[in-house]
Amino acid sequence: MNIKEVINDLLNKKPYLRDNDNKLCTHIWYKEMKKIGYDPHNIPATDFLLLYAKNKLTLSPSIKRIRAKLQEENILLRGKKYYIRKGLAQDKWKTKLGYNI
Repeated sequence: MNIKEVINDLLNKKPYLRDNDNKLCTHIWYKEMKKIGYDPHNIPATDFLLLYAKNKLTLSPSIKRIRAKLQEENILLRGKKYYIRKGLAQDKWKTKLGYNI
């Protein structure tokens, strides 16, 4: 399963990850560490940093970009923050710009 499929699966199964990139990243890294033979509960921080620096773990910006693209393409994967931002903030700015007259 590639990283896009993993992220899609997580967003479907765990809706609370849709609004929190930090939690999404840690879920992915947890799975990746187990896959390469590390115990995520007992890994020293220096080992984690080395894994990340050596590209053994998916980079955080990549995870965020893939999540954003999946949510752009599939409205069912969007979180609550999307609707709050689009609903409240967008209407406020439309009014300020004179579009909701």
